[in-house]
Amino acid sequence: KRLVVFTPLSAGLEWSIHFKPFLFNSYLKNMKAVIYCRVSSKEQEESGYSLSAQESLLKEYSDKQGFKVAKKFLISESADGKKQRQIFGQMMEYVKRQNIKIIICEKVDRLTRNFRDAVMIDDWLQKDEERQVHLVKDYLTLHKNSRSQEKLNWGIRIIFAKNYIDNLSEEVRKGQLEKLKQGWMPNKPYVGYKSDKKDGHIIHIIDKEKAPLIKKIFELYATGNFSLLTITKKMYELGLRGRYGNKVSKSTIHNILTNSFYIGKLEWGGNEYKGSHETFIDKELFDLVQDRLRRKETPKYKKHLMQFRGLIRCDECGGTITWETHKGHWYGHCNHFQPCEQKTWVKQNDIEDKLLKHFDDFIIKNKRLANIIKKALKESHQDEINYHEASLSELNKSLELNRRKQDRLYDDYLEERIIKDLYERKQKQIKFEEENINDSIKKQSHASTKFFELGVNIFELSQKAKDIFSSCKNPEKKRTLLSLIFENMTLNEGNLATQYTPAFETLSKAINATNGSKVALKAKSGLKNLEHQFKTVNKRKTPALASACPTWWAG
Repeated sequence: KRLVVFTPLSAGLEWSIHFKPFLFNSYLKNMKAVIYCRVSSKEQEESGYSLSAQESLLKEYSDKQGFKVAKKFLISESADGKKQRQIFGQMMEYVKRQNIKIIICEKVDRLTRNFRDAVMIDDWLQKDEERQVHLVKDYLTLHKNSRSQEKLNWGIRIIFAKNYIDNLSEEVRKGQLEKLKQGWMPNKPYVGYKSDKKDGHIIHIIDKEKAPLIKKIFELYATGNFSLLTITKKMYELGLRGRYGNKVSKSTIHNILTNSFYIGKLEWGGNEYKGSHETFIDKELFDLVQDRLRRKETPKYKKHLMQFRGLIRCDECGGTITWETHKGHWYGHCNHFQPCEQKTWVKQNDIEDKLLKHFDDFIIKNKRLANIIKKALKESHQDEINYHEASLSELNKSLELNRRKQDRLYDDYLEERIIKDLYERKQKQIKFEEENINDSIKKQSHASTKFFELGVNIFELSQKAKDIFSSCKNPEKKRTLLSLIFENMTLNEGNLATQYTPAFETLSKAINATNGSKVALKAKSGLKNLEHQFKTVNKRKTPALASACPTWWAG
């Protein structure tokens, strides 16, 4: 069953559903729908973005539209990433199984923050013209026949939502790196150590109960008379237990023996840092154990750093393209580790020329339209600024309340209303809360000063990619650029095939649409209307973002 409205236009007659919403809405009345609500942080829960607030908003919207809510899917801030994906998957299975046509959510970043879920939504919409996704606060309704500008808006917001998560991860990594530079591991203590506080920071100190047992492990293995399994059993008999009182496994014993943390080194992300913690295993004993564990291997050195190394594969067998030099030039060919008929060798310069043509596809020819998109990207974050300000306000209130608690606690101690042990225990707890609040304020401040740069940086990178690639002399930076833009590159008889990453695939489609003939023909007469539409669809809240590209991308 389909509703078709015949609408006369100046150029003739055209079939239209979009421009008769009151008729379409009457058709949708009494249709079943599902509501999807999600809160991703405690700050959101406390800043007016709670599950109950979302549920109330979406229920009110459903009633006005005449939808019957068949089921509600709610995700609290305490749910981990795995649980959130499970609930999203359950919702998609439910709407398919029960033939539900309508999904209602507050906005894009509440529905999904990754490309995989976005693809599931797109596939679901494409299989039935009656299916719709209503994003209430974004004033956006998606369906199979959505306009290109609505799809562009959806795609851009998905990019923003994904990079908001990436930004939070980046802030965590920055905090971890800073702690490593100070000589402390940014994780739970290894067996033989325990956590303690020093100057408001969590550090690792020697666990005097377990440290002698850890040292015994090294001493036993260094003799060469005990296997890992024998030591595992013996340490259990001596009382060594894991963090939760469980038996320490053979693999854990091996990890202990190979962990250079016990001699004052911090290994993290492929890098090594000097530890500030006290050690109880000397280097001579540690090295002796390593000799027992394995033979010394001859170090392997890379003779060259190729910009395409590991990035291009054979289209026929899937093997990595190997690069060799002949007469001063680099050539790539299939390594034939798998049965393969490919015999063509490709010159590196030819690959570069083909990539430069791909970069040309990103260039927006109509500069006025380019400025409209950039402006729309910036304006789409205004509500996110308000969200960050609200979050910071709530966090600062919590900090002030925490300090008042400290003052009252101190007064109670001076007035002898509480004993010293209780005072110290309560003070430690309040100080720990204060540290968590300050960390949250710091993260919010970083995000709020950087998020608005993301969309514009990705857009500007797409416009400058060709110049950056041509002028850059650093192979590693070229590799980074290629990895950011291309998800997959293959060779077949010398012909290069590419697949963009999801973010740049979205941009490519948007730019192709912008450069399309229809847009070009209507550019003069329709620019003001297009600009108005961009402002309208982008004026609602989108997630906070950090800069997506390294600073050197700017040229």
